[in-house]
Amino acid sequence: MTDSAQPILEIKNLSKRFGAVQASDHVSLSVLPGRLHALIGPNGAGKSTLIGQISGFLTPDEGQIILKDRNVTHLSAERRVHMGLGRSFQVSNLLLEWSARRNVMLAVQARQGGSFRFFKNVWKDQALRSAAEAALQMVGLQDRADIRALELSHGERRQLEFACALALEPSLLVLDEPMAGLGPEGTAAMTAFLEDLKHTIPILLVEHDMDAVFRLADDISVLVYGKIIANGSPEDIRQSASVQEAYLGSSSDAA
Repeated sequence: MTDSAQPILEIKNLSKRFGAVQASDHVSLSVLPGRLHALIGPNGAGKSTLIGQISGFLTPDEGQIILKDRNVTHLSAERRVHMGLGRSFQVSNLLLEWSARRNVMLAVQARQGGSFRFFKNVWKDQALRSAAEAALQMVGLQDRADIRALELSHGERRQLEFACALALEPSLLVLDEPMAGLGPEGTAAMTAFLEDLKHTIPILLVEHDMDAVFRLADDISVLVYGKIIANGSPEDIRQSASVQEAYLGSSSDAA
């Protein structure tokens, strides 16, 4: 990837205050095509606030959010989805009583701007079913398509969330703690999946698992008390004295 590549996502001097707390302090970062950009930092660093602003659930006090050359700073979360922003949430937002296929069909329908008012017709729509099944195939859940989300394992629900996000055909994925709650085997599988996926869809990753971060990331930004204290390659971040002091050298639960 060359330095001249146009960013898919560009954050410019983003600031957000809650009372006396400066949750985002003139944050700037870019996500480039074909790359995974990890955002790390201790608890309370402001990662969730920053992701909320990028996703459209929070409005910044200052700064700009540029998605594919368009200023989306004041657009709704729904508009951003239609413009190519896909997101996986730390807390599942799946419809647990619905099958895996129907959850993904809902995402496909949302991408197309349709409505689920006529359920019987929708479930029989072969184009929707085919698109949903293609997304399930991508994440390895094709054999679990008719299983209710409630009956899937935690790791499978994570996979289903990815299928729903991929069904939206995003230009960028924003992932919030995809390894959360996964055991060693699940984490290894998710890491391998993301390692392949990032070459197709650029990713902004918030993650506590430093082994996964340093394996996956092409670029890393370190957020501490709302401020980016370092941007760079994984090797740059490992060798940064300020990062060691503020984060990596702290207690193991500081993520």
